[in-house]
Amino acid sequence: MTDDPTRAAPPPEGPQGRSGADEPTADEPRVLGGRYEVGELVGRGGMADVHAGHDLRLGRQVAIKILRTDLARDTSFLARFRREAQAAAGLNHPSIVGVFDSGEQVVHEAGGAPLHVPYIVMEFVEGKTLRELLNESPTKTLLPDEAARITAAVLSALEYAHDRALVHRDIKPANVMVTPQGAVKVMDFGIARALADTAATMTQTQAVMGTARYLSPEQAQGLDVDGRSDLYSVGCLLYELLAGRTPFQGDPVSLVYQHLGEAPKAPSTHQSHLPQALDAITLHALEKNPDDRYQSAADFRADLNAARADEPVSAAAEASYAAALGIAGAGAAAVARSRASSARTQAVPAAGFDGEGYYQDDPRGTGPIPYPDDAYEERWERTDEMPVRERRHRGAALLLGALALLAVAGVAWVLFQVLGPGEDQPTMVTVPSTVGMTEAQARTRLTSLGFVVPEATSRNSEAPLDEVIEQDPPGGSAEEGSTVRLVISAGPEAIAIPDVRDMEEQAARDLLEREGFTNVADRAEEVDDKDVEKGHVVGTDPAAGEEVAPDDRIVLEVASGKVEVPEVVGEDQNSAVVLLSEAGLTWDIEEERTGEVEPGTVLTQSVEPGERVALGSEIRLVVAAEPVVVVTETTTFTATDEPTEPTEPTTSPTSPTGPEPTDPEPTGPVRPTGSTGPTGTDPPDES
Repeated sequence: MTDDPTRAAPPPEGPQGRSGADEPTADEPRVLGGRYEVGELVGRGGMADVHAGHDLRLGRQVAIKILRTDLARDTSFLARFRREAQAAAGLNHPSIVGVFDSGEQVVHEAGGAPLHVPYIVMEFVEGKTLRELLNESPTKTLLPDEAARITAAVLSALEYAHDRALVHRDIKPANVMVTPQGAVKVMDFGIARALADTAATMTQTQAVMGTARYLSPEQAQGLDVDGRSDLYSVGCLLYELLAGRTPFQGDPVSLVYQHLGEAPKAPSTHQSHLPQALDAITLHALEKNPDDRYQSAADFRADLNAARADEPVSAAAEASYAAALGIAGAGAAAVARSRASSARTQAVPAAGFDGEGYYQDDPRGTGPIPYPDDAYEERWERTDEMPVRERRHRGAALLLGALALLAVAGVAWVLFQVLGPGEDQPTMVTVPSTVGMTEAQARTRLTSLGFVVPEATSRNSEAPLDEVIEQDPPGGSAEEGSTVRLVISAGPEAIAIPDVRDMEEQAARDLLEREGFTNVADRAEEVDDKDVEKGHVVGTDPAAGEEVAPDDRIVLEVASGKVEVPEVVGEDQNSAVVLLSEAGLTWDIEEERTGEVEPGTVLTQSVEPGERVALGSEIRLVVAAEPVVVVTETTTFTATDEPTEPTEPTTSPTSPTGPEPTDPEPTGPVRPTGSTGPTGTDPPDES
């Protein structure tokens, strides 16, 4: 059989003839299901290899997880791999790696027998696993606030899965990715089970599933598990992010015993700078009894958010922290509890364990040789199932349970006799849950029962503004007149609106959606802008750069391709041309001679002012020109006693003898000539 499950060997002849001619050559890309092109290897796990890939139909990058061919013959691995595809495909959450498709590739062994190798097509996530981030850190830890943020995101994903009755059962750093932008993605639901079939499966196989260092006590015993088992594993994960090591160290079998009976030390034992709140949260998540630890991922996440905001954590977490402070002085009691717990659950070492350590066959034939100590960490980090089996003694368990109930009942009776109700006992009132109510509704409800409700604190949340997201105490009963504190939602964290000017409308919508804005108005508003092409975005309302909540309404402003015509009548021709040019319009000028206005003044415009026209439209202007000048010519004649030689006619503006004869009106302007002589004569002097 070929070593590469994505490159099938030629199948035998069938009804349609041999298909060996279609087999990809070494230089051709490998394609699964006729759609997914397989690229380079990007990861390798305990039972599958992960390749970068390309969806030829949708043109997007994907990740392709392919079951190793040496495991494809094992029906249990086949069932588990198919279960992972089925489990993850039904989950759609920002903190869970999405599954797009799944299928099986038929390959042929050397003898021609067909072998079905399943594959899963997943979302391609750029980033690193928490294991890689821890290995790159000089202290092997993360900053406390970052550790709390990442853990809260993991819990958000688990809360979504638990609400759909799905338990992951293998939370560890290698199964959590962090993108360069800080987003958190939970992956590998390979051993996840629905709550409805968990009990039946575990009873039938008696197998302990999970990774040893992050294994919950109930998983180690092969008991029925629920979402609280995942929360214990998350506690181990948080412990490692804070302290640089898991709560318990050793080989896989000794780890099982420690998870069952040993109490963990506070993370601050290894990193002294850690705040007490994170110590309390971590220790509460690592309680052995599922009923004593967090009961839901939401409760766990609420305490982490409170610690990040420097607010008090839950009373249950504080109680776990207080109990842990006395464990060091009660070492004998802790050892006794550990031994009692170990006696109730006898773990049978897995094949290859000789009572001191795991061994491998010596190739020289001299007998088994032990694995080095650091091999335990690497080996069990990559193994998704821990092949430890246990034998249950149900009769002994029932007997011990009955004895424990009798002991508890006896202690309760003694306490009742000693501390029984007296005359001055305070009035206890049931505390209702107000989560989901508005602040006003919650305050009215609680004060009507006699509780004191101080001013609420607020925190960014996906819940609507002013909705109660946390309450302390969350429920149960409390003294009448005691204080109940509320935490209300301040709405989602504000995001700055990006600049989308000059982008096409759909491209702008896509960018806003990628940035996390969920309420972009379906209808854009048209505005006039001569500098932006028609149909392209002029701006947004609110404007770019403003910080708003992701669900605030954003309206796109799109260029209409039109402009408003300015009024230029009465303006100088040069000023009118500048106004039209600034408005994005062109012009055509006609002249009209008139003496009523100064030359160069605009008399009329072809489009009324204020009218909206297409950008670049031509406006015809009528501009005043200089009027025509008309000049009249006159000629003067002189009478004498003697005839005289004719002389050149002269033009005179006035004459004392009366009107002067004039020539006919010239047809055009003429230059006036000089006078021909005197305008009259005196009588001759007879003396």
